[in-house]
Amino acid sequence: MTAPSGIPNGIPAEINIGLMGLGVVGTGVAATLLRENSHLSDLIGRAVKLKKVLVRDLSRPRDIDLPAGLLTANAEDILADPDIHILVEVMGGTDPAEAYLKQGLSAGKHVVTANKEVMAKSGPELLALARANGVNLLFEASVGGGIPIVGCLMNELAANDVRSIRSIINGTTNYILTAMAHQHTSFEQALSEAQERGYAEADPTNDIEGIDAAYKLTILASLAYRSTFQPGDVYCEGISKLEPQDFQYAQELGFAIKSLAIANLVDGAVQLRVYPALLPAEHMLAKVDGVYNAVEIDGSLCGQVLFHGMGAGREPTTSAVVGDLIEAARKMGGPSVLPLELPNGSGIPVRPIDDLMSRYYIRLGVADHPGVLAQIAQVLGDGQISIASVLQKDVHPETESAEIVITTHPAREASVQKALQIITELPQVRRVSNTLRIEE
Repeated sequence: MTAPSGIPNGIPAEINIGLMGLGVVGTGVAATLLRENSHLSDLIGRAVKLKKVLVRDLSRPRDIDLPAGLLTANAEDILADPDIHILVEVMGGTDPAEAYLKQGLSAGKHVVTANKEVMAKSGPELLALARANGVNLLFEASVGGGIPIVGCLMNELAANDVRSIRSIINGTTNYILTAMAHQHTSFEQALSEAQERGYAEADPTNDIEGIDAAYKLTILASLAYRSTFQPGDVYCEGISKLEPQDFQYAQELGFAIKSLAIANLVDGAVQLRVYPALLPAEHMLAKVDGVYNAVEIDGSLCGQVLFHGMGAGREPTTSAVVGDLIEAARKMGGPSVLPLELPNGSGIPVRPIDDLMSRYYIRLGVADHPGVLAQIAQVLGDGQISIASVLQKDVHPETESAEIVITTHPAREASVQKALQIITELPQVRRVSNTLRIEE
């Protein structure tokens, strides 16, 4: 093909795109490429065309009308076609998506992906493969939906030494926690409502157990600290143990409960953790409700900056995918800009959760007898854990039981967990109902 006037030879006059996946996000991407074709072509400076779309089942009904011949169930129709210049992967999961991404990069195709799991587990390897083949690998949509956090960490914030990342990066859990806080519903009720509204999957395990957020935090931390981390480096706790009274007591104490994904640099090592935590009610992250996401970066030059927006769904994720596609297309044939390089091996060490220093919220069910609090205070004191406040709630005369809520001054995680084991064995303690960290 001879390039038209103004386009150097060797650069295709028409950029062809192969789309892998036609689910919620894939449908949004396909619809945008077809509906906004003229606008996108103007932005890129060359014609852009959706050439093939990979699906698992050709006969399945779809809520989008596609031109005849666009669908295929054979991945090789995209991967082996030299006229497809950009591969867009929105399939999710690792198998077969990871193999397709590697094959596409090896074939010299630019790649745009929304796949958080693949990028969390194999991001450095894929970036190295992109560099080796002189192509781009873009993955803005893998974290935060339409929030432009990945590109900012790689570019606009690259001059900063990142002191910490604190984020709400799972819309499902944030919706559930918002419902529990404002509607005073149980976890089970809030989860059911989230599923009815399409905010939670039929199997919500990855969301409610923090696995999804751990994938995303792995990506953010790898970019922020220019090192290689794996999802297994992230300490994870889910939200299913939370009960309505936790939100009631948190509000009385001046806090909100949010599921946070946190990375911070402490004495040359990075702590990575995902868990529900108490935040001061006036903190910006405490005000992020519903399916919204937010990422707070504390940098040496920029100070604290907050990115906030829709973290999931068709439109926000489509925005990120198509934005990456435009960037990839604009770079084609221009000066070589190699993808970011991350060390594929050991880098900054990971500090274990046992070394975490934090304040704690501890809710206990105890016998309503004199001296119980003194026993608990003695155990905490023996572990060098200082009590900041105590609330006694819900005395039940018929069962002679009460609920005690304790907040502590900063203490070491390992010491708190050891003390809780001892407290659990005290004869007057019915149960340790919940333990949450307090993030200042």
